[in-house]
Amino acid sequence: MTIPTSNAAAPLELANADPQKTPEPPALKGGDGRSPGKLAWRRFKRDRSGVISAYVVIFFFLVAICAPLISKVYGKDPYTTYGQNQDGLLNDFGFPIKPNGGISGDFWFGIEPQLGRDLFTFLTYGIRNSLFIAGVTTLLVTVLGIVIGVTAGYLGGKTDYFIGRVIDILLAFPSTLFFIAFWPVLISVLVSPEDATPVWLTVTSLILVMTAFGWASIARLLRGEVLALREREFVEAAKVTGASPARIIFKELLPNLWTPILIQATLALPMFVSAEAGLAFLGVGLTAKTPDWGVMLQRGADVYQDDITFMLFPGVTMVVFVLAFNLLGDSVRDALDPKTKR
Repeated sequence: MTIPTSNAAAPLELANADPQKTPEPPALKGGDGRSPGKLAWRRFKRDRSGVISAYVVIFFFLVAICAPLISKVYGKDPYTTYGQNQDGLLNDFGFPIKPNGGISGDFWFGIEPQLGRDLFTFLTYGIRNSLFIAGVTTLLVTVLGIVIGVTAGYLGGKTDYFIGRVIDILLAFPSTLFFIAFWPVLISVLVSPEDATPVWLTVTSLILVMTAFGWASIARLLRGEVLALREREFVEAAKVTGASPARIIFKELLPNLWTPILIQATLALPMFVSAEAGLAFLGVGLTAKTPDWGVMLQRGADVYQDDITFMLFPGVTMVVFVLAFNLLGDSVRDALDPKTKR
């Protein structure tokens, strides 16, 4: 005869169970108990190319920030014409006497033909000025794109239609050709032909013009995102509870837009570095007296047949920076995409 088992011992077994083995409550975030930010950081750290690119970008920014300190320790500056002040550096044609552009223990990257400025400090200050212009432009473009894009997407109607047509015009407009044609006219109005154009005015005009033509792409992206988000249940619930438009935008919409905003900002900065360098190369913007990536490329294009070294260093550093920042932007995009699997 079989003896029926009793469940009376179940409470006793539960009472004697090891508290270390009690089941844990299910995770609320990220599927494994981590927040979306920690998951994105975890995915980013696994991307070797993204991590290396981040170190390269940080190195360039440190060089830009510490350019005056580097110049002081190095013992030279980017404005002194060493080739004209010291004998034995330039030949009768104005080119470095020593091989490889005059590279030596005193001039690590050589000297500039004709004027004889130190190329190493000129490059470090050129990185500083180029990143400053591109960084400020990226910040202004991002802020302006957020304001206009979110406004157009949230309000809709005639406001959205008008802003959408303005964005279409700006995206189709040849901004580089416009700037080449318009900038000399603007400078002639603001500065007397007898006077030299101040550097601050040139930098300000570069930033303003690139900002005026650069915000349209991010505004269009955010407009589309807001158009989709404003129909979601949590936005409708906020409207029903009487939340103001400002509260809905800042509390409901913007927290869901930081991913595309960050991605667009990381991709925009190298684009503006290249745009500013391209304008300087075309003779519009900063002049040869001011250290700048584009100025160095322009000067290098004039003397590359006799001194290829002068173009080599700014060309290589710009390619490395732009490539590293683009790879960093791609890695950030993949890390912030919740569908990415690594």
